[in-house]
Amino acid sequence: MSDSNTASAKGIPKTIVGAGLIWLAVLVYAASNSIVSLLADIGRQHPVMGRNAVTLCNLLFLGSLLSLIPMTVMFYKDWTLENLRKLSRKNWLILSVSAMLSSAVTPALFFIALDYTTVTNVVLIGRIEPPLFLLATFFLLGEKLDKWAFSAGLVALLGAILMLVLNGDTMALGFGKGEIAAVFATISFIASTLVSRAALKEIPLGIFSIYRTVLGTIIYYFLAIYLYGALHFQDIFSAIVWKWIWVYAVIVIIVGQFSWTIGLKHARTGDISLATSASPLLALAIAMVLLGENPGPGLIPGGVIILVAIFIGQYGRLRQQNVERGVLRKNEMDLDRALEHEGRVNFKGA
Repeated sequence: MSDSNTASAKGIPKTIVGAGLIWLAVLVYAASNSIVSLLADIGRQHPVMGRNAVTLCNLLFLGSLLSLIPMTVMFYKDWTLENLRKLSRKNWLILSVSAMLSSAVTPALFFIALDYTTVTNVVLIGRIEPPLFLLATFFLLGEKLDKWAFSAGLVALLGAILMLVLNGDTMALGFGKGEIAAVFATISFIASTLVSRAALKEIPLGIFSIYRTVLGTIIYYFLAIYLYGALHFQDIFSAIVWKWIWVYAVIVIIVGQFSWTIGLKHARTGDISLATSASPLLALAIAMVLLGENPGPGLIPGGVIILVAIFIGQYGRLRQQNVERGVLRKNEMDLDRALEHEGRVNFKGA
């Protein structure tokens, strides 16, 4: 009895910490598109020689550089010759691919999407991520498919589709450059997450975080120069950029990326999928408050469906946790007791 309790006690903190950090990261990422759009609007209202200095590219490039300061303070101990010698060519390849996807390709695609469509559309299209992520981990990483989490992801996607269909403005807009960029950005994000999960199993977190940020920032710089021209970063040292860059760097990059990266080490695939299923409601609410965007008449029915998806995922994950701990009896557990048990042992923060 005591051994079982001890085993459970040892397992619970990692689960709670990992899930909690993932939820924090999802909250930050849900707000990130609105924060970026709001900062860009501020830049348009205060031009420098007729130009908007607070561009999306300036925010990402300078924010990534500033994030290296706390990363270096926190993780410099991981950069030892012993740790570096342990890394194989495969490890360095994984690190490089992760850097390219997570710090260059994915944000570039999301920024392109925000240039051509609304935050609301980007958020709703991103609902293809949870079910696709679970299928990818099943086929590519060989992880067991969490049927409850997968079902929850599909239901959440249904809610997002309903919002898009009922929104007359979205129907008139069609599926343009912004929406296409959002789809590819989501796919790139899934790929970067898969690579990150594989990398964190063998590579120290400090080496992973710093190397990925440095290389990703370099790749993004040259990608932006190629796409937009040599003078694209000419206003990066403007006073207005430095006045607002701290909002983006601290909230989106430092808090968001740190929480996500550390959470990946402990959170289960189902935990990640469940948390990301809640992100559209969070993102839409934040866009409504910060940007005044109107999701349209589909907000309430679509939101209800997404809430149902969250409930499905939570209930399914609870049943699985009970099976693993040997406390699920042959007869079906009463729903009220199940929810009470989740609140005590495995509460996910939403």
